[in-house]
Amino acid sequence: MAKRITTAEFQVMDVLWNENPVAASAVAERLERETGWSLKTVKTLLSRLVEKGAVSHQPDGRRYLYRPLISRDEHAQHAARKLADQLFGGRAAPLVAHLAESKGLTDEDVRDLEKILEEFKRDGD
Repeated sequence: MAKRITTAEFQVMDVLWNENPVAASAVAERLERETGWSLKTVKTLLSRLVEKGAVSHQPDGRRYLYRPLISRDEHAQHAARKLADQLFGGRAAPLVAHLAESKGLTDEDVRDLEKILEEFKRDGD
């Protein structure tokens, strides 16, 4: 898994997860309205993501095309595990309980969690 991805880097990754391979200029164009970032800023973020092993790049004429090396799901699993480790001693149950208490879980979320737990119970048998 790549090193920690910052909030700004996550915004770049979000573009790459939705469309790849993609040039830095296209990433900047998609993020400009939301962030106001210049092409130079986006290139800096892409370079950091390449260094972290989260993104690869390949030459395409005078530019580079970028693509993610980790999936959104891999990143989510890593981030959730890190959050549980940091805040709840690695336990998932208190994390889920905290979400439920703060109204972060909808009825649909609860049904989905019940299904997931049932699957884990079946797989464990």
